[in-house]
Amino acid sequence: MIRFWLALLLLSPWLLWQARRTRATTPRLPEAGGEPHGLCGDEGPILRLLVVGESTAAGVGVQTHDQGLAAHLAEQLSARFRRPVGWQTVGINGIRAAGLLEHLVSVPPADLAIISLGVNDTTSLTRRHAYRQALSDLIVALRSDNADLPIYILAVPPMQRFTALPRPLRDLLGWRAQGLDRVQRDLARALPGVRHLVYPLVDGEGLLAEDGYHPSARGYAYIAGAVADGIREDRPTVVDSR
Repeated sequence: MIRFWLALLLLSPWLLWQARRTRATTPRLPEAGGEPHGLCGDEGPILRLLVVGESTAAGVGVQTHDQGLAAHLAEQLSARFRRPVGWQTVGINGIRAAGLLEHLVSVPPADLAIISLGVNDTTSLTRRHAYRQALSDLIVALRSDNADLPIYILAVPPMQRFTALPRPLRDLLGWRAQGLDRVQRDLARALPGVRHLVYPLVDGEGLLAEDGYHPSARGYAYIAGAVADGIREDRPTVVDSR
């Protein structure tokens, strides 16, 4: 990563100007409203889905949580597993991995958990070893009441494709995001019951919100479909702990 820090140093005046201009001109969208939990399906034992993370878990880009990632994913999993799925999402816009743990004062019970992080750690230039430690601590916390909880880490989005960011800023951030995602992949390989899921390319018509940065309702449904495919192919053994 020496090349990254060298490029950052050489381009820092230009990158700083681009970052400030982007922040000033990009619409600031709020977190989703409504209840951050719900139920899809009505027959059979309930699978409890928990989604935690940054703006994608907070539903930035849509009006209510039932249009967001957790709700769409619950709908997909309910259809594919043929059982009701109760979903809950805990997301904070702008949060980093280390900060999220502080907000999980009590971890909601779950049979399946999704972690969606990395963008804010990318823009904050979090060191890779610190990011790995924060993710490891988060996984331990999520498993405090269920040591066998299946956990999926959604890949850090490819920030080089974020149309709201100008070049070369987005190229450099994309480079950094790839480095943090390698941390996620390595951690998933090292920990039993933890899997890494590829982040789908979200650049089709209508898939992004007005800020060109966060998913729209269609975008969240699209991401949820890709996540559900990865979970189905992995065929996790989900044991209800009730």
